[in-house]
Amino acid sequence: MYSVKFHWKVLILLISVFYCLGENDMQVQLNDDVLGLIVFKSDLNDPSSYLASWNEDDVNPCSWKFIQCNPQSGRVSEVSLDGLGLSGKIGIGLEKLQHLKVLSLSHNNFSGSFSPTFTLPSTIQRLNLSHNGLFGLITNTFVNMSSIRFLDLSENSLSGTIPENFFDSCSSLHYLSLGGNMFEGSIPSTISRCLSLNSLNLSNNRFSGYVDFNGIWLLNRLRNLDLSNNALSGYLPNGISAIHNLKEILLHGNKFSGSLPSDIGLCLHLNRLDFSDNQFSGELAESLGRLNSLSYFKASNNLLTGELRQWIGNMTSLEYLELSNNQFTGRIPQSMVSCAKLSVIRLGGNGFNGSIPEGLFGLGLEEIDFSDNDLIGSIPAGSSRLLETLTNLDLSKNRLQGIIPAEIGLLSKLQYLNLSWNDLHSQIPPEFGLLQSLTVLDLRNIAAYGPIPADICDSGNLAILELDGNSLKGSIPEAIGNCSSLYLLSLSHNNLTGSIPRSMSKLNKLKILKLEFNELSGEIPMDLGMLQNLLAVNISYNRLTGRLPTSTIFQNLDKTSLEGNLGLCSPLLKGPCTMNVPKPLVLDPNGHNNQIGPNRDRSESSMSNTIRHHRFLSVSAIVAISASFVIMLGVVAICLVNVSVRKRLSFVDSALESMCSSSSRSGCPPSGKLILFDLNSSLDGISNPESLLNKASEIGEGVFGTVYKIPQGSHRRTLAMKKLITSNIIQYPEDFDREVRILGKARHPNLIELKGYYWTPHLQILVTEYAPNGSLQSKLHERLPSTPPLSWPNRFKILFGTAKGLAHLHHSYRPPIIHYNIKPSNILLDENHNPKISDFGLARLLTKLDQHVMSNRFQSALGYVAPELACQSLRVNEKCDVYGFGVMILELVTGRRPVEYGEDNVLILNDHVRVLLEEGNVLECVDPTMNEYPDDEVVPILKLAMVCTSQIPSSRPSMTEVVQILQLIKTPVPHRMEVF
Repeated sequence: MYSVKFHWKVLILLISVFYCLGENDMQVQLNDDVLGLIVFKSDLNDPSSYLASWNEDDVNPCSWKFIQCNPQSGRVSEVSLDGLGLSGKIGIGLEKLQHLKVLSLSHNNFSGSFSPTFTLPSTIQRLNLSHNGLFGLITNTFVNMSSIRFLDLSENSLSGTIPENFFDSCSSLHYLSLGGNMFEGSIPSTISRCLSLNSLNLSNNRFSGYVDFNGIWLLNRLRNLDLSNNALSGYLPNGISAIHNLKEILLHGNKFSGSLPSDIGLCLHLNRLDFSDNQFSGELAESLGRLNSLSYFKASNNLLTGELRQWIGNMTSLEYLELSNNQFTGRIPQSMVSCAKLSVIRLGGNGFNGSIPEGLFGLGLEEIDFSDNDLIGSIPAGSSRLLETLTNLDLSKNRLQGIIPAEIGLLSKLQYLNLSWNDLHSQIPPEFGLLQSLTVLDLRNIAAYGPIPADICDSGNLAILELDGNSLKGSIPEAIGNCSSLYLLSLSHNNLTGSIPRSMSKLNKLKILKLEFNELSGEIPMDLGMLQNLLAVNISYNRLTGRLPTSTIFQNLDKTSLEGNLGLCSPLLKGPCTMNVPKPLVLDPNGHNNQIGPNRDRSESSMSNTIRHHRFLSVSAIVAISASFVIMLGVVAICLVNVSVRKRLSFVDSALESMCSSSSRSGCPPSGKLILFDLNSSLDGISNPESLLNKASEIGEGVFGTVYKIPQGSHRRTLAMKKLITSNIIQYPEDFDREVRILGKARHPNLIELKGYYWTPHLQILVTEYAPNGSLQSKLHERLPSTPPLSWPNRFKILFGTAKGLAHLHHSYRPPIIHYNIKPSNILLDENHNPKISDFGLARLLTKLDQHVMSNRFQSALGYVAPELACQSLRVNEKCDVYGFGVMILELVTGRRPVEYGEDNVLILNDHVRVLLEEGNVLECVDPTMNEYPDDEVVPILKLAMVCTSQIPSSRPSMTEVVQILQLIKTPVPHRMEVF
């Protein structure tokens, strides 16, 4: 048992020091600082012992690490603990630091919410709590806005509305960042009173409603304005020119409308403008031409009209220009050539006409997108600068003519080339084989002719090759087998002849193969059946013969993928087929004249003469024919069985999904491509995570699939992959992408972070954070004798953290994210035994979410399943997670499983603890492997478990209430209230 409470020890010690030193004011003040910091430290978890120098025996904290004091008064003026990996709550100890000016706790794992009565010292001028796990509301009293100059609460999980009077006294505020939270409602109009404001960031929240920009234009000291990724609306009136020092305006991802301010060009210091993904209309203001300091201008996905004027050439500092998906018309201005620093230009999805300006391809551009316009003329030849810089070139869906310049083959960094849907009438330059970095080549429907160059894949990096809808002739080159990186090969609607090369069986990464509407002949190489990753094939309307390869994909092909080949053997096709089996022996040496071939011009007399010869077959021939007949019957029978269970595969949809996402030109998710939500993340260059799913890296298996450990390089954190079960999982890629991205936004220190996914029609993988300490299940029930048992502090930490994680899922999202399967195997532990909930929200990925599916899906969670999950008449909500959490409390405290089977009886842990509580002997059920534990914490926690596992859902508390109860249980003895 704990013999003494830490806070009492601190308090007694400081009182003793106080009487030893006397009662002068300075000593009292110094004791206040020490007391406040020690109490603050007591609420923290410091895994790396950064705060070891904070000693309660010291009278003066000014020598402690990360503490600065005022040299005149000796009082603590600054506490800076950024990026130390600290966790816990921001406690009341800070209220003691009455001379504190700087408090910086960013990039840690602080959690919890602000109490309505919590107030930081009124002297604070700089407060930085960014990049933590704080949640809940903020009040207008927790910080003194009249003295604060710098306030950063970004990248937390704070929610609710900002009080309208929050900015009543903000005249000293210079910097405000609330970005990356879940604030909602309107932006308080009182923000216009913050006349000293230099930077305002409210991005990536859920703010909505009308924004009065007339008030914002009053902030004439503003330099940075970021309202992006909310649901805000309103118009941008003139008057912005009053903000002379404005450098950045980011308004993308909202519902703003109307035209852009005509005086915006008078903000001469503007460096970055992003108006994309709104509803802005009208022409661009001519005054924009005065912004010769502007380097980034993005206004894509709006309703902008008119022509792009010559004044754009005056923006000589412009590096990034994106105006795609608007309604611009006219020619691309020749003056754009004067923007010598341009590296990215995207004008796709408009109505631009005329030719590409001469000289534009002479700039050192990295990306050019002129797709989906009405451009004419030829493709310009690039300069030596362009050859060294260009990575992406998209000129698709225009009316360009002429040959494909051979110089394109000299673009050493080119990765993406799309010239499709033009009228080029050109051969494919053999120089394309020199493109060492090329991964996507799309030349569909360009009226190309001639052969496919044999060395088109010499680089070995090509992943997508699409040559459909042309007039290509000749055979598919045998060298196609060198395209070792291909996962989409599409050669349909051409005039290709000859056989399918056997070398194609070397394309081990190939997922989609389109060869329809050609003149290919001969038999399909049986080796193609060895392509394990192949998902979709279309070989219709050729002259192919013989049997299909025996692999699953070929045997399950849809009729539409086979028809038009009268020589193919398949029960789906009508008419004769040519079998590639040995012919039976014929006794008559002239019997070959009697075989019926494709030319049926034999005369009637010849037929009669043949019949009259009474040809006989040998016994061996009869046996051979009979065997062949039996084999054919067997093949037909097997094929008919396969047809009865075949899932219809829509090839065109699969190919389009694969292509659109590989080119990153649309919002649809890719087929067979790894998507990481954090652009700075990577898997050490691994693009095909399927290769990592081996038995050696398997670390667990659960309801939704198998988990694998993916080690990273020395400078990257280890990740995990969950290979999802395919039954009942969403099969439409856009639906899967939408649901996974919703889960990816659920960020909290006590949730396993979802970092990305990998999708194909037959395989779905989630990429997640890796927890090095395994699961709670392994700590409780699979512990080796040499491993010490969990201590009570760690058990309480796990309970408390899990409760906070669940509360975040239930109360920070609308609709709430319900886990449905809370149990120790889904509670993972980091290196400091901080709990992280895994598999949360994965029920969203089920195609049918109802009681029947859920009860069957979670049979393995015996003892954890709430009664309503198995009862059709009860409505399922987040209270089922509360039930599972209650059972987990019992398991953590007792160390026993929720259901245990003996020789003569079955022990239900819930009922067992309830009986002991009623008898007053509940401590008898506490895990005997724990040597020390506080009775006054264990008993109320067990009572909490009884309430959580009530059979009636409405009788259970919410997870927010559970968190509050656990906070009360852990409160130091003098302040603890009776909970139950």
